[in-house]
Amino acid sequence: MRPKVSIIVPVYNVESYLEKCLNSLVNQTLDSIEIIVVNDGSQDQSQQIIDVFAQNFPEKIKAFSKENGGLSDARNFGLDRCAGEYIGFVDSDDYVAHEMFDEMYQLSQKHDADMVICNLQKVDECGNVTQKLTQIPNMEEKVELEKHFSVFSDLSYFACNKLFKAELFALKRFKKGIHFEDIQLIPQLLLDCKILAQTQAFHYQYLERTDSISKTHTLKGLDILNAVEDVEVYFNNSSFSNFKTELKAFQILEGVFTFLAYLAFVKDKATYLQMRYALSDFMQMRDISRKDVMGYQRFGANYFSSLGLAKRVYYLIQFFVPIRFHHFLLSKLAK
Repeated sequence: MRPKVSIIVPVYNVESYLEKCLNSLVNQTLDSIEIIVVNDGSQDQSQQIIDVFAQNFPEKIKAFSKENGGLSDARNFGLDRCAGEYIGFVDSDDYVAHEMFDEMYQLSQKHDADMVICNLQKVDECGNVTQKLTQIPNMEEKVELEKHFSVFSDLSYFACNKLFKAELFALKRFKKGIHFEDIQLIPQLLLDCKILAQTQAFHYQYLERTDSISKTHTLKGLDILNAVEDVEVYFNNSSFSNFKTELKAFQILEGVFTFLAYLAFVKDKATYLQMRYALSDFMQMRDISRKDVMGYQRFGANYFSSLGLAKRVYYLIQFFVPIRFHHFLLSKLAK
C-alpha cells in the first residue's frame, strides 16, 4: 500500500544530532509513513546511528548511502526513491513535533491542498526557543492562491516546514551545486499550486548550530540573486504571471532583504563590495527603488518598521550612504 507521507532526511556528519531527529520521526502519530534516510557521504558515526534505526524500525526507515553530493543532490536522491502521496523534508540536525505529519496530512485531505505549511521556531542546542517564525498569520486554514496571492511574496521559502503533493515534483528537482536551493525551487512549486492549507502550530524545530555551513558567508551568497532570477522566469510563464505587484514584493523580500541579511555577515571587504554592487545592479534592472524597499509590506504591515533598531540602522546605511563607505561604517558599528 502506498504510504501517505514520505519524509526525506539528508544526512551529512551530524552524529551529535541525528538520533534526536530520527526519534522525532519514527514516533510520528501518523502510521503510514516512510522515512527515506540518505547518508550523503558522512565521515563520522552517522551511518552507525542510521543502521540502528533501520534495524529497529524496518517498517518505517529506508536507508541509503551515497557519495557526497551536497544537500540538493541528497534530497533529489530521496525524491527518486520515495513512494508517498505527499512528501516532506526534515534536515538531520533538526527535529519535529510527533503530531506534525499527522496534522498536516489531515489538512491536505480536508482541503485537497497541494501544499501544507506549519510554523517553525529556531532552537539552540539546549532546546531553548530563540525565535518563533510564524508563516501565514492573517489567513484561514484553507488558502486559495488565486484569491490570496499575497502569500507568494509573504511566505518564507523553507522546504522543511511544508508538506508537498508528490505530483509537484514530477518534473522538478532541487538545483545542484548552489546554496539557497529552497529559494530557487519552493516558489516554483508554489506557482503550480491552487490550494494551500496551514496550521498555526510550531511543529518544526530548526536548530541553530554554531558550526553550521550557514555561518560561512562568501560569494556563494550571490546564489540568492540567481535563485530569484530563476523564479522570475518561471513566474512569467505561470498562470499567475499577471500578478506583477506580488512579483516585485517577492523580489524585494528575497532579492533585497534576504540578500542583505546574508551580506551583513560578510567580513572580507572586497567580497562585500562585489556583492553589494551586484545587488545595486539587480535592483536597477528591476526598477526597484529605495522607496519601494522602505515601503515593502509583509502580512499587511510595513516590514522595515517591524525590525529592531540595529537592523533598521543597518538598512538605512545600505540605502542612504554611498556603498564605498558601508564596510567602514558597519565595522565600526559591530564593535
